[in-house]
Amino acid sequence: MPRIVLGVEYDGSQYAGWQWQTGKPTLQLALQTALSKIATQPIIVHCAGRTDAGVHALEQVVHFDCQVERELHAWLMGGNSQLPDDMRITWVRSAIGDFHARYSAIARFYRYVILNRPMKSALLRTQATWCYQPLDAEKMHQAAQHLIGEHDFSSFRAQGCQSQSPNRFMHFIDVYRQEDRVIIDIGANAFLHHMVRNIAGVLMTIGMGKQPVDWTLALLEIKDRSQASVTAPPHGLHLGGVFYPEWYGIKNHPIFQKLPKDARRFS
Repeated sequence: MPRIVLGVEYDGSQYAGWQWQTGKPTLQLALQTALSKIATQPIIVHCAGRTDAGVHALEQVVHFDCQVERELHAWLMGGNSQLPDDMRITWVRSAIGDFHARYSAIARFYRYVILNRPMKSALLRTQATWCYQPLDAEKMHQAAQHLIGEHDFSSFRAQGCQSQSPNRFMHFIDVYRQEDRVIIDIGANAFLHHMVRNIAGVLMTIGMGKQPVDWTLALLEIKDRSQASVTAPPHGLHLGGVFYPEWYGIKNHPIFQKLPKDARRFS
């Protein structure tokens, strides 16, 4: 069967997450419903990474198999005509070779946005996490560098995380300020449940001066989630992009130029 690949952006504020759940609004259900209308048969989609309730995507990558053929333009325009306003297909292409949205991915990139000012925002209330206490972005960046490389991230995973291994390889993590926003960009081979939000919570604690810069290193060594900060809220989190080997023909986000050359050797 032909395999189709989509790029999808969405505002996850009104959803119970990506993955289909009985009786709850999910992003997977919304996309499958829209595509099934274009295909006139049931469509099951597979994504690069399941996002939690309230989490957004600048670019989620999805694939599906379909017994009927449609022009790529039909999947794009027809699919969007059936989607709710908070979800959009941004590009469509035919899959090359054995492409799989999840298993073909080499790395993923998340962005966590913190609005750092005395007053909340009426416009960003679902797109950024608000922190009224001043944050030292430079100290947060310094602390984040301890996380680069392969580590046991037990101190940064949700207690209910179902991954068999707590080990992940962190390719890059940058913290920087843009006026009244502090942004955390994180790239890794894969992520544990709540890993980015837990890292954000730790870095915010350091940025407020409540813990030293080397606290991240201490938490890695402790391997105990109960010793870390609270989990940061979901609405500041955005799936930014997914990195695939070049031969699949998927345009990668420019931020993946930060990946070490050995991480891109398969491309």
